[in-house]
Amino acid sequence: MGIKDRGFAKAKVTKKQEAAVKGGHPWIYEDEITETEGDITNGMVVDVFGVKDNYLGSGLYSEQSRIRIRLLGNNPNESYDDAYFARKVQHAVQYRRDVMSEDDFLCCRMVHGEADGLPGLTVDRYGSILVAEAASYGIDLRREVIYEALKESIGGIEGIYERNEGDLRLKEGLDQYKGWYGLQHPEKTNVQIVENGLIFDVDFENGQKTGYFLDQKYNRAVVGRLARGRRVLDCCTHTGSFALNAAANGAASVTAMDISETALAEARRNAELNGLQVTFRQGDVFEELRRLKAEHQTFDLIILDPPAFTKSRRTIAYARNGYRNINAMALSLLPRGGYLATNSCSHFMSTQLFTEMLRDASHDVSCSLRIVESCSASPDHPVLIDVPETSYLKFFLVQKV
Repeated sequence: MGIKDRGFAKAKVTKKQEAAVKGGHPWIYEDEITETEGDITNGMVVDVFGVKDNYLGSGLYSEQSRIRIRLLGNNPNESYDDAYFARKVQHAVQYRRDVMSEDDFLCCRMVHGEADGLPGLTVDRYGSILVAEAASYGIDLRREVIYEALKESIGGIEGIYERNEGDLRLKEGLDQYKGWYGLQHPEKTNVQIVENGLIFDVDFENGQKTGYFLDQKYNRAVVGRLARGRRVLDCCTHTGSFALNAAANGAASVTAMDISETALAEARRNAELNGLQVTFRQGDVFEELRRLKAEHQTFDLIILDPPAFTKSRRTIAYARNGYRNINAMALSLLPRGGYLATNSCSHFMSTQLFTEMLRDASHDVSCSLRIVESCSASPDHPVLIDVPETSYLKFFLVQKV
């Protein structure tokens, strides 16, 4: 059976879009579709062709999203049926078994959207609980197949909690909600996990994202190794993960700040769980850094892990200025030889832009910076080299010189 005879509807795209697809990018935009053929229903698989009717790939159709088709692959012999999606899940789980230690596999990201060939799907594992968000229409339709494959591939899963609250669901024409998937599940909506030898309480019902930021796991270990004997300031501490890694590794003192009293309450609870001493400050990070400067306080190691300053290309200049200001303020609290661990979680803030920003921030306080390490997310958050959107986290450890 030829590709044009297998029953899938057809979409033809512009030369510009064809070039993007051939370059490895999996998104087909609404404005780049020139014609369609056949009955197309929301969430179905469609075949995509170039300007000369050459087959480019097949993907999930979303009738409301600006990203009209999310490509799955370019194998003309693939059926893209339930078995296909089950295989993608199996491959995603096996990848984590390969790249994570046995302990880390118990608590990691199991599905990372397009990077795992399951566009729009995020699944995090916290022991026996999976927390999922489906942000594309076609994947949402196939949740049952995907979830069953996850339970079978991982084993020991007691429940799947859905955090389907993101705005992307509205753009896909999907309802927003959160709650347990299926009838059988635990009653509690928090769980304790172990990361880098530390215990953390995760509220996967009400916490940010899926309840915890798993992507910084290895970067927190880097900070921990450097913390011994140093005065540490953890800005935007959230539930205290960087701060506790520093305290557990022999920091002379640790101060953790966050604007959210709810987050700080969770951080205090985590400190108590581990028997660690941390000083907490509540307030806006910019204002608190100014107060610390006015108090003539200094630190040997400062962690900056703020929320994304930009979620679109239109606000990159504003975000760059914000990053520059906050990094310059942090550098002013460090002596020569002090260390700064600074982050950006926006893919719009590229590594090049972030590096240039750090240079400018150092010039603002008349110093230079030595790059100690430059990292990204832990390997359970894989990056596709042709899809810049999958490369979002920048972690720089620098020394003030």
